[in-house]
Amino acid sequence: MKMANLLFCALLICALSTGAASAQTSPVPVPHAYYIAEFEPTVPDAIKPYSAQVASTFEPFGGRFIVRGGRAEFLEGAPSKGRIVIIQFDSLEKAQAWYDLPAYTALREIRYKAGISRVFILEGLNPQGAAQ
Repeated sequence: MKMANLLFCALLICALSTGAASAQTSPVPVPHAYYIAEFEPTVPDAIKPYSAQVASTFEPFGGRFIVRGGRAEFLEGAPSKGRIVIIQFDSLEKAQAWYDLPAYTALREIRYKAGISRVFILEGLNPQGAAQ
């Protein structure tokens, strides 16, 4: 993923974090965490078993899709050759716990065989809009 694409994802997350701020009433602000993946398929339809099962692995950790593919308008840099996925979690710890889950580790093997991925977890802004 080129720097422009990374910047796009970071700006999107900032916008999402600030929008979610008004709904949260916790006295101790905890930044959200975002699993961000860019996936370029190399084997047609090989990702389908992964796609069918992945939500069941992250939902118990409070994860929810923010972006799952869809149309993207790339303004600068090289466009993505695949799909972009963003999953929001309540904290970095919950996102990492999901990623390390044995059931998800097994699913990752399907993704590895189906295409090329670039994946990371990014901590967002706290509800007051300032980084912790």
